[in-house]
Order: sequence, then C-alpha cells, then structure tokens
Amino acid sequence: MERQTFENAIVVKQTGVLYRLTFLPEWKPFTAILSGRLRLAGSKLTNPITVGDKVSGHWQPDDKGKHRKAVITNISPRTNYLIRKATNLSRQAHVIAANLDRAYIILSATEPQTPTQFIDRFLVTCQAYSVPATIVLNKTDELEWAEGYDRLTEQLKDIYTKAGYEILEVSAKTGDGMDVLAKKLKDSVSLLSGISGVGKSTLVNTLDPSLRLKTAPISSAHLTGKHTTTFYEMHPLQTGGFVIDSPGIKGFGLIEMTREEISHYFPEIFKHSRHCYYNSCLHAEEPDCAVKEAVEKGIIAVERYQNYLKLLEDPDGGKYRT
Repeated sequence: MERQTFENAIVVKQTGVLYRLTFLPEWKPFTAILSGRLRLAGSKLTNPITVGDKVSGHWQPDDKGKHRKAVITNISPRTNYLIRKATNLSRQAHVIAANLDRAYIILSATEPQTPTQFIDRFLVTCQAYSVPATIVLNKTDELEWAEGYDRLTEQLKDIYTKAGYEILEVSAKTGDGMDVLAKKLKDSVSLLSGISGVGKSTLVNTLDPSLRLKTAPISSAHLTGKHTTTFYEMHPLQTGGFVIDSPGIKGFGLIEMTREEISHYFPEIFKHSRHCYYNSCLHAEEPDCAVKEAVEKGIIAVERYQNYLKLLEDPDGGKYRT
C-alpha cells in the first residue's frame, strides 16, 4: 500500500501520547501519534508539539492494512508561541500554545484575585514572543454586591491602561460585554488563560453553549478556583473563530530571557528607558534614570515598576506562585 501524506494539519488537543488534529477552517478532528524523531527533538521541553502547531506527516495502516493511523513527522515554523518554565524539574520549559492571533488573560473582578506579578509575567512573555495580548475582566456583575472590589478594579484598570493594554469588561453570567468579546475572537485563533476560578471555561460556554465545557465554583473557604480543564484544547465557536481553553496556571516562570532584556517587554518602561543617562541602565540603582523619574511622576504605575524589579531578581519564577 502506497504511503499517503498530509500537510498543514493543526494540533487542537494533546492527551498523553495522542494528538487530535484537524484542517482549519474545517472541524473534523482525527487522532495522531508523534514520530520517534520528534519526541527526541523535544527533549528539553515537556511538549515538543503544542496546540496551535501546524504539522505534517503520513497515514500508517495497521497490521491488516485497514484502519489508518496518522503519524506526525514534521512541525512547521511557528509565527509565535507562548512558553513558560516547566513545573516538571526534569525538563526546561513548557510551550503553552503556538501560532496565536491573540492571547487573552482572564481576570476576576472579585474572587479569585490574580496577583499583578502573575499578570505581568504573562504579559511580558506575550510581548517577548510576539503574541498580542488583551486583558479580560470577568464577573463584573458581582461588583454590585462585593464590597471593596470596585476600588480594586479601578486600580487594576488604571495600572494597565497606563501600560497601554486594552481591557474588556464582561460578565459571563449576565452577558454584558460578551458581544464585544465574540467580535474580537471571530476569524482568529485565540488563547484564553489565567488562574483557576476566573471563569475561562464559563466564558467559552457563554460564547458557545453547545460546547458544554466542565466548570466548577470557587472554594468558599480559600477563595480559589478548582481545576476543571485538564488539557490545552482548541474549540470552534459558533460565532466564528477558534479558542484555546487552558488549565488554571499557578506560576509563570520566564525562560530564555536575560535581565537586560526584561525592560524591553514592559512597553511603558522601554519607552522611557531611551532617555536614561546610561544605555545599559537596568532602572534599579542607577542614577539619572528616566524610568524611575516617570514612576515618581505617576506616568508609570508603581505596581508595574515593582513587579519589574521582582523579575530582575527572580525571572524564572522560583520564588513566586499565585
């Protein structure tokens, strides 16, 4: 039997050693395995191939020559990707997703609160790997009765508006703002990410109720979310576009990034760094620093600057967890 090949298939899910592929924009997923060569090539990663990757390979018949099995033999160059330090110490990194039109970090207006350290690590990684990023503030309906969170929400919006990021305010419960989000997601491949409990899967279900992704309430004792999404998985939306739902992330360690580079990925810090006296200024202890002057004047948010200093001290996230 002559070997048949396939090209330009998109990875939409990985579960263990099995992958699900389809040929976008059609949605007809089929199962594939990874060739031994690719498994070895990704020895420094927890996952040599990730959701969003464009792959090629061949169809391999079984012993009876009847049921075909897809084998992935090649991965196309990525236009971009998101990567973080792996929690598995035997490996170096975990690739979250690839070939994204945009990444959305989902936050809760009430609980659970996402530390700004986590937000900035995520945004810095997006900036470093050429993934446009948007902040989505979910559960805005709860601000009506959750005392004190309206002030925290305004502070958060002020911090990231100053930094130049778009913030979408939505409520998966009431539907407020969901039409705007749906338009943003249409005709694109997007990642929804964030800590557990902020409502990532609920947002996807609201956008497309037919998907029926598993959800769970946050813990009333600890005000933290429960993991309901186990794998990174791409889903088609009835309103158009494809979204990658992700498991809740506890830590976001940076990788492949030097201390000298970090300031380049804070847009507002990089903008003001051009006016520093020293070209090699790290904006920490150096005199005549335009960045520190902008912080003192309130042009750069203090919280962003403090998180930048923490990244200088601990870029791999070893001391940080949500």
